[in-house]
Amino acid sequence: MSKRISDLPILDRPREKLRRKGPAALSDFELLEVLIGNGAGKSDVGAIARRVQRQLQKGIEVFTYDNLTAIKGINEAHASKLLAALELARRHLIRDVEPLRTLEDILARCDSIRSKPQEHFVCFSLDGGQRLIAQRVITIGILDTALAHPREVFADALADRAATIVVVHNHPSGNPKPSSQDIGLTQQLVSAGQVLGVPLRDHIIVTKTDYFSCRQHHFL
Repeated sequence: MSKRISDLPILDRPREKLRRKGPAALSDFELLEVLIGNGAGKSDVGAIARRVQRQLQKGIEVFTYDNLTAIKGINEAHASKLLAALELARRHLIRDVEPLRTLEDILARCDSIRSKPQEHFVCFSLDGGQRLIAQRVITIGILDTALAHPREVFADALADRAATIVVVHNHPSGNPKPSSQDIGLTQQLVSAGQVLGVPLRDHIIVTKTDYFSCRQHHFL
């Protein structure tokens, strides 16, 4: 049985996680919890989010006002908020279905972290056709140190049913050369990916103007 939000440590609650790491760090389930806000009646927001997630997995075409309000715990306000968020995304965001086959394809999606004053560690979940399933910030470091553990890297990738992953982090120092810690983590991710059946395709380090690909330099 999943925990209620009130049972989670404060730092692990969706709103706090969003505030600290940004919306890209949240899973689909956590984003739904944030949108829903509070449970209605005796239903916990987590239980409601699970029901909405199951409905959403059937396809956008069945994500309607009537279907939403038929879900236990979803009232008219909840349904209106969810549909409004979906419509804004439909109007202003274009889903990129082109596969991310090359290093350049991945680098084109890293502009947001290149100039960050702290290290941001990002994971790309890719499907069997190398199309992007999700792009998430896994950790944010202090100054020039980002701490990541294979457990954190693969948790959402497994939930995404990813076929492969690519990880990227920035070096605020401007030097893209990997540290011994970076190399050690890369090796850990390669090993974990082999065990879990979700191979690491590349570990890329970016700066404002440069990059380092572990695959290009035969680190994996």
